[in-house]
Amino acid sequence: MDDAIQTQAQTYQQPGFLEAWQMVLGQLQAEMSRAMFDTWVQPLRPVSFREGVFTLGAYNPYARDWVESRLAGRIGRLMEGLYHEPVKLQVVVINGFFDQQTSPAETVSPVSQTTEKKPAESSGAEAPVTTRKVMLQRAYGNERARLIQPERGMFVTLYFFYEWLPLLGHSAFATVLAARSLCFWNPMTGELRNTIETEMASLAQRAAVSVRTIKDVLNDDLVKQYFLRYRVRRVMTVNGVRTAGILLQVRMDDPLTPADQELSGIAENEHWFTLDFAAEDDEGEG
Repeated sequence: MDDAIQTQAQTYQQPGFLEAWQMVLGQLQAEMSRAMFDTWVQPLRPVSFREGVFTLGAYNPYARDWVESRLAGRIGRLMEGLYHEPVKLQVVVINGFFDQQTSPAETVSPVSQTTEKKPAESSGAEAPVTTRKVMLQRAYGNERARLIQPERGMFVTLYFFYEWLPLLGHSAFATVLAARSLCFWNPMTGELRNTIETEMASLAQRAAVSVRTIKDVLNDDLVKQYFLRYRVRRVMTVNGVRTAGILLQVRMDDPLTPADQELSGIAENEHWFTLDFAAEDDEGEG
């Protein structure tokens, strides 16, 4: 009887790496919001556990970097609790998540680009037809798709919608989306262009709010801390210095809310912006 109990204990203490990962998943799911878990953790795949190294597969470099910077320590500690030995986490990018006939860019397009035309459009050449575009045209119909261009969508997480909207309010929510629509971000390739020159009136029109609201939003503490930073651009004229617009830096990924940071123990990078946007004292009058 004692031998049976001891065997069961040893079996529990030394699970296979697939079983161990399921245990870790259960713990992480209890500690994180559903949106965060579904977005970042659920897609991960256990690859191997050899010589104290537990290897996870991520679907792109951005997901790999996110897990390494924010969850590596927690996953490592959970694995050590299961195996009773030091465990090093290694996260690699694996290609098995995508259909071999469909590239990641065709499968999902978390890209926002409205400030410039695609090279094919600028040169007058016909834009390449991707699998994703064909599928969207089928869903929308050719004429509607021609006008709507559903393949040129902007990536918005449910987390941003469910968790940040109640904190920011509708005006700030719309302003952040409007600012992001002026930028370009592709997590698949890492390409990022998130510093733009615009005017408050243009941003207000895009967000369907007033210029006064834009000024209030840009000076809101939560917005400045996590989403938008700006500097007033001024030029010298014959009549003196005049405001000529704003330089705007936009955070394209979604940070954790303060409540989720405290709950998960994952600290956000509150200084995501560059140094030239770090000390903004202008009131934004323009």
